[in-house]
Amino acid sequence: MAICTVYTAQSLNSISTPPKTHLGFSQKQVIFYTNTKRKPSSKRYGTEISCSAEKTVVIGLAADSGCGKSTFMRRLTSVFGGAAEPPKGGNPDSNTLISDTTTVICLDDYHSLDRTGRKEKGVTALDPRANNFDLMYEQVKSIKDGVAVDKPIYNHVSGLLDPPELIKPPKILVIEGLHPMYDARVRDLLDFSIYLDISNEVKFAWKIQRDMAERGHSLESIKASIEARKPDFDAYIDPQKQYADVVIEVLPTQLIPDDNEGKVLRVKLIMKEGVKYFNPVYLFDEGSTINWIPCGRKLTCSYPGIKFAYGPDTYYGNEVSVLEMDGQFDRLDELIYVESHLSNISTKFYGEITQQMLKHSDFPGSSNGTGLFQTIVGLKIRDLYEQIVAARAAAPVAAAKA
Repeated sequence: MAICTVYTAQSLNSISTPPKTHLGFSQKQVIFYTNTKRKPSSKRYGTEISCSAEKTVVIGLAADSGCGKSTFMRRLTSVFGGAAEPPKGGNPDSNTLISDTTTVICLDDYHSLDRTGRKEKGVTALDPRANNFDLMYEQVKSIKDGVAVDKPIYNHVSGLLDPPELIKPPKILVIEGLHPMYDARVRDLLDFSIYLDISNEVKFAWKIQRDMAERGHSLESIKASIEARKPDFDAYIDPQKQYADVVIEVLPTQLIPDDNEGKVLRVKLIMKEGVKYFNPVYLFDEGSTINWIPCGRKLTCSYPGIKFAYGPDTYYGNEVSVLEMDGQFDRLDELIYVESHLSNISTKFYGEITQQMLKHSDFPGSSNGTGLFQTIVGLKIRDLYEQIVAARAAAPVAAAKA
């Protein structure tokens, strides 16, 4: 059975039209009974039928601004194939990215206040009062249920709220931004969730490097900017990591004493146990505690070297497995040696992680654990999606046999 929604444009000869919904379209629902996954469509006479034979899988990605969400999205969409691009023919300032399989929505689009409005009310974009969580929930739920929505656009260039854009249900919807796990209703719609946790020391080093070297900002202004948003970050953004299925935590290296440059990083992949369709990655022996220095004949390591660690732990009261990498690769083609010692990585062929890393060697973090763990999580999401689709396909058959 496919559930299809018909959107009609009012025509001159129409007798009547259904009432408009909050989605901005005249809408009625038609149920098609079909044994195939073919999606009927029609654009005759100003009518468009948008059908979904299966529910959209929804992934949530939370992080502060400037913490690598965009790079992670590029790695994720690459795993599924096809480049992620803005909607064709739409607003050139759209934040949405669409590929063959995925649609990525930036949750900044659900700001209820534009830049001037936030300034007048004395709130930041991190403050829940500057965001429309009711609309966020309604539209994410609609997309998950196979219904297209008329989503607002927040223009990062002008700071204004632009006219909305039509978002059709994809196979995978990724909602990324500051608040994907803040509202319990939205959180419950997520099939999987990730939090990018950049430590204050690393965040400060990155911002210093970017804003002083590239934008000419003073050290004092950078410190003031960080301190100004820290209370809201601590109150509204950081607590969301307790709900995440996976946390990628970026910390200062322990290989260089008193390092404050943030160029060499220690990265942790914190994986919650017991998540449906997700089996945590492990190094050598599942459940054991491992410390491994792979540098030697098969892995080139210049100073300060590379160190891996793996083991069980607890995180916000949850049982987790933690995989850690400290240091950076000299040669990405040698990553195959590390990859061969990892299990539950959800690759489809030997060396797929190495191939993905080499393919995007120019992406930030490609030489360290941020790129490695983002790639692994992308592969795990692909596996989770395939398991969910298989389970949904099997459910009617199992019900018929019951």
